[in-house]
Amino acid sequence: MHDWWHRPMSPYGFLILGGISIAAAIIWMHTGRVWVRSVGWVYRAREPKWFWWNVALYFLVGVFFIGLCLYKSYEFTY
Repeated sequence: MHDWWHRPMSPYGFLILGGISIAAAIIWMHTGRVWVRSVGWVYRAREPKWFWWNVALYFLVGVFFIGLCLYKSYEFTY
């Protein structure tokens, strides 16, 4: 029987996760509020420092996942 838990993940899954994270950052940047897991909503007008920190974090996570997708897709060997 095939073990589903140890199935290798397609690199395109990382691309999808990265796209979702960047899209969420763009949407939240335009709406002026961002969802933070332990706090709830953080608004740009009330707490600008924490708002921009969390938006930047979502962008960085998205870029990380897209970079991971490219790394797994091309598997550079020496």
